[in-house]
Amino acid sequence: MSKNRKIKIVILAAGKGTRMESDLPKVLAPLKGKNMIRHVIESVQKASNEKPIAIIGHKAELVQSDLGDLCFYVLQKEQLGTGHAVSCAKGDCEGAEDIVVLSGDQPFIKAETIKNLIEKHLETGAKITLATTIPLDFSDWKKAFLVYGRILRENGKIIGIREFKNATDKEKEIKEVNTGCYMFNADWLWKNLDKIENKNAQGEYYLTDLFHIAFENGDKIESIEIEPHEALGANTKEDLEVLENFAV
Repeated sequence: MSKNRKIKIVILAAGKGTRMESDLPKVLAPLKGKNMIRHVIESVQKASNEKPIAIIGHKAELVQSDLGDLCFYVLQKEQLGTGHAVSCAKGDCEGAEDIVVLSGDQPFIKAETIKNLIEKHLETGAKITLATTIPLDFSDWKKAFLVYGRILRENGKIIGIREFKNATDKEKEIKEVNTGCYMFNADWLWKNLDKIENKNAQGEYYLTDLFHIAFENGDKIESIEIEPHEALGANTKEDLEVLENFAV
């Protein structure tokens, strides 16, 4: 498959960060002198020449004024979930053949990981490729992963992702978790995104529901595995303290 495909990179940055006990949008929480999303953007810049699209929502003007021309911007007026966030960027992704989706609150995601994700996706011709991680356990700093979505596999193949809040006790025992870093074939994404429903505990449209749709369709899903600390995000002040311990 041609490596010269048109790729757009979308960074999810609309969250409130209610549990951070701060007035700042979550992605602007500082980490070693730089806010979290700037760490992500730096990795994107090392991995690609493509200026990323930031999906902004809560206090959008603060994020935009902080980042300036580092990104293009799309406003998600209501925070209705990750699936809805990505759908807001459809117009700005016109002409793209593949879409990379990253989280603005995962500051340790490496440029190398983004490159590996793109490479695996293009080499295999998958409709979706994602990064997963397998912590040894859910203790100490790794307890952050306890609430991450679980990767569901059958005979080694990914058949879906179960959000933690909707998982059974047995599914919660699964160690392999979703990191929230994805790459989609663009045509496939736009065709299937409106099939997502919000029939879950939160009433949100989850991007992760696309994995079950892909499996049902017999569409190819691929994955790469990354180091657990790379997948750490922050939803609380305690999470941010964990990140500080890993920050260089």
